[in-house]
Amino acid sequence: MGSRVRQRSLDDPRKINLVARPITTRQREILTAIIESYISTGEPISSGTLAQSAFANAMSSATIRNEMAELADAGLLEQPHTSAGRIPSAEAFRLYVTQLTSAPAALPNPSRTDIQNHREALHAKIDTSFAGIAGASALLERTSHVLAALSSGVGLAIGAAASTDLLEHIHFSRLTQRRVLAVVVTRSGMVRDRVLALDHDLSSVQLETAANFLNQHFRGWNIDRVRNELARRVDHERTVYQQLSDAIDLWTRTIPADAVPQQSVYIDGVVNLIGLPADRDRLRAMLSALEEKQRLIELLNAYIDTSEQSVRVIFDLEQQDPGMAGLVLIAAPAQVSGDSAVAILGPKRMNYESAINAVGYIAQLLHRIDTGEVAPTSP
Repeated sequence: MGSRVRQRSLDDPRKINLVARPITTRQREILTAIIESYISTGEPISSGTLAQSAFANAMSSATIRNEMAELADAGLLEQPHTSAGRIPSAEAFRLYVTQLTSAPAALPNPSRTDIQNHREALHAKIDTSFAGIAGASALLERTSHVLAALSSGVGLAIGAAASTDLLEHIHFSRLTQRRVLAVVVTRSGMVRDRVLALDHDLSSVQLETAANFLNQHFRGWNIDRVRNELARRVDHERTVYQQLSDAIDLWTRTIPADAVPQQSVYIDGVVNLIGLPADRDRLRAMLSALEEKQRLIELLNAYIDTSEQSVRVIFDLEQQDPGMAGLVLIAAPAQVSGDSAVAILGPKRMNYESAINAVGYIAQLLHRIDTGEVAPTSP
């Protein structure tokens, strides 16, 4: 299968200095066991528990305790409270992700086979989920749903509003004198709202008349064609010239000729984050950020490089938005009628191998559908 999406150089250990000093093979094994235990339970783990659960007492508790102290000094382990247990740091998760994406080739054949079988099953499940889905809006909406269902986080999909989008409805509301709120709804589900500053005042009746005219004559039309058709009709429909004049003025201000296509964002799985062990203020800030779709668009645009066509894992989201503290973004650029992006936003405790693979594969699949390499099949 051809692919435009490859693992980012983020996952290349030669290009990343993750820790201040190299760690030994034994320390890496201990760190991996701690991370996987934390992903599974969410609880700190002690050297004694680790010796029994992960190493079947093949490694002594004292040895593990000494190695854990070294890992803590390297910034890879944290101690959340005064108990003996430790949890992985953000740097540890970065190292773990690097190991996940570079280790399979070095694994024994049975392990490589298990990983390959898991990926094939995941890809088959994704293919089935997209069966019969066509159209940019439907594909992106399904993407957010599938990514949420496959992960313990939020599924995100962002796409440029296509210039070929069709008008579903337009509404004008008078705010104050010479100030009007225009709301445009398209067939793809995108909603544009804009406050217009007019040269002359229009009454609520005049605004309703203009909206009715546009909805009656142009519902289902390509948005880019409406302006040209309005201008053409001026010469042929003198009897409704005043209606046309108001409609042309309002439409031109609502959809300027040089308007940059807006982006649509699809979100699914917010409920997956409700159970996070976070304080109320932080949870409220995080949910507020999810509700403000423009902030999500800015977040993805800040981290996605469409020229690389790659999967990226970002841990320090709070640097971009404090409301995202404690969350991880796994994202990749995609092509769905233009530049798009797909992502999972979730807690650090997630199945990284599955999440990274799902994001990368869906980005590939969307591109193949968009270019006609594959066509959606019937469910």
